[in-house]
Amino acid sequence: MGEMDGLSVTACERCPELCESRSRIVNGVGPDDADLVFVGEAPGATEDERGEPFVGRSGDVLDDALRDAGLARADIRITNCVRCRPPDNRDPTDEELSNCREYLERELDLLDPEVIVTLGKVPSEHLLERDLAVTKVAGSVEETRIAGTPRRVLVSVHPAATLYDPGQRETFAETIATAADLSGVDTGDGQARLGDF
Repeated sequence: MGEMDGLSVTACERCPELCESRSRIVNGVGPDDADLVFVGEAPGATEDERGEPFVGRSGDVLDDALRDAGLARADIRITNCVRCRPPDNRDPTDEELSNCREYLERELDLLDPEVIVTLGKVPSEHLLERDLAVTKVAGSVEETRIAGTPRRVLVSVHPAATLYDPGQRETFAETIATAADLSGVDTGDGQARLGDF
């Protein structure tokens, strides 16, 4: 029903409606040993067209925040809970999320990141397996088990939220800065930024 080659899903027909609406499967991008993995919800129109996650306006917001935190897109891995575009950009259904879950779990297992950053409500609730008010808990680090392995999940608002609610911009920027610190990514001055607090 679904095939995976390393980190990429090459063929899958588990969700009939998504097979109809997608033009391609959108896999994660970034290094296969990334310490920092960002998980979004599902591809939108631009992502479906270009075959890469977070390349539309949300991607620009994310890129800016990464740059401000001393990170580059090339340093991180970005993937989605669901790899195919839902029709009319609706939220993925619970069934679609669970159909795609084993791909995400396998990707996270292979990457074994220091920190997983969940971008918005759907991925946050999906990986933490409970209801969340993301705007209230954004920036908090949650310990959870994913496929039996203990993981650190950093909850973030969705980059798009900053476009229609400027009040979220600072929260988002701070969360991405926290992600850089937690992952111990070298931010270019020869020092990991953990020592700055």
